[in-house]
Amino acid sequence: MSKLAQLLSPHFTVINYDRRGRNGSGDTAPYAPEREIEDIEALINEAGGSAFVAGVSSGAALALAAAASGLNIKKLALYEAPFMVDKSGHQPPPDSLAQLKAMISENRRGDAVKFFIKDMVGVPAFMVFIMGIMPIFSKLKAVAHTLPYDATIMGDFSLPVKMAASVKVPTLVGGGEKSPVSMQNSVKQLAGVIPNSELKMFKGQTHNISVKVLAPALIEFFNK
Repeated sequence: MSKLAQLLSPHFTVINYDRRGRNGSGDTAPYAPEREIEDIEALINEAGGSAFVAGVSSGAALALAAAASGLNIKKLALYEAPFMVDKSGHQPPPDSLAQLKAMISENRRGDAVKFFIKDMVGVPAFMVFIMGIMPIFSKLKAVAHTLPYDATIMGDFSLPVKMAASVKVPTLVGGGEKSPVSMQNSVKQLAGVIPNSELKMFKGQTHNISVKVLAPALIEFFNK
């Protein structure tokens, strides 16, 4: 996200923050998604009282919840929040959160990251393998202890229709044309229930979208 922030910074004042418990940010137990929404509210207030908000994957689900809570978000951009809408498609194991916590308690951080990405989110195994040999994987392992936070935000991974329908601000809902069909269907259904939304499917992109592709779309959308 730091590279995305660099591409956006000539056009906007950008706040790229470490979420609760990650890198330079502190943490306070017990965890609750409401505390993360309060973090976003604090940043919006620090920025002058309103903001455009963008989120990717579980961060998109958090951004959606923040907008639905009534924060002063002027525009919203969501890329592939991993809601599961196809009953015949990928479904996370019912004990996902327990498995994730067990791996972290055993310091199996790499296993926890792979389990979250493949078994919970539904990213294909070959893509998980590729991510495992990329520099980003070490960064993901460093924050693996916060993956239960993402799992808590996602809940049972069902599409929060009522919440999404309550969001009235202009919203860009994006997905990758090379992502699994179940993920593409999720993106399209989410766009369908947010009243003031536009759908953009990015050619050649997967769940791990290139920031060089995402940045121009965000710039265009936020500048409308």
